[in-house]
Amino acid sequence: MTSPKTSARLVQIVEKKHKRILLKLSGESLGSGGAGGGIDIAEVRKIAESCKQIFLMGKDIAIVVGGGNIVRGSEISKYGLGRATADYMGMLATIINALALQDVLESIDVPTRVMSAVSTHQCAEPYIRRRAIRHLEKRRIVILAGGTGNPYFTTDTCATLRAQELGCHILLKATKVDGVYSADPRKDPKATRYDHLTYKDVFNQELGVMDATAITMAMEHDLPILVFDFKKPGNFARAVSGEGIGTLISRAPDA
Repeated sequence: MTSPKTSARLVQIVEKKHKRILLKLSGESLGSGGAGGGIDIAEVRKIAESCKQIFLMGKDIAIVVGGGNIVRGSEISKYGLGRATADYMGMLATIINALALQDVLESIDVPTRVMSAVSTHQCAEPYIRRRAIRHLEKRRIVILAGGTGNPYFTTDTCATLRAQELGCHILLKATKVDGVYSADPRKDPKATRYDHLTYKDVFNQELGVMDATAITMAMEHDLPILVFDFKKPGNFARAVSGEGIGTLISRAPDA
């Protein structure tokens, strides 16, 4: 159960005027099978329908997509590829995912733009902050690909950075579990789920929900992060309605 303080804090966050959301999707969320490999259009369609629900609620939505279902740079670099090369391959994988999500969203009448930090002019606009903000103001979902455009930075860090640049009020991190646990719930039946964590809790307990750079940036700019299970139907809408799902990472609830 979510504590009253956490619920009040989340409601306060989601009720901000002109609410703008950054949704972080892992590449695996678009994949098929247990390993999350490739692109499963049926899964992409489920995510698109959930995004449409939020869009119809009048929210501005920016989405950062990962590429781990195709290439994960940090993993393939272990097999002999240079880390920078591997990371650039991962950035290109995020563009593939972004194009798939864009096409499915537009097939259900949701206007979108794909913007990439890596130059791919034939299939995506270059990421320009002011242009991205203008797209949001014109009621288009902006799908952000190519990470930060730099190797050695994760898409979690990119999500935190873009949330700040675009004036988003909350970062929604979609995962396959219903929040942050004290241990891996798939391996430890005694693992407990947290309703709320401060940024320092994440560091001190080495929870690994996001990389240290992403958490540090969120803490410095007081950007709340909600970690939630995107697989459960209706959870996207619940996440932006302040229903107290998942785990909220922010400053202290009473601060």
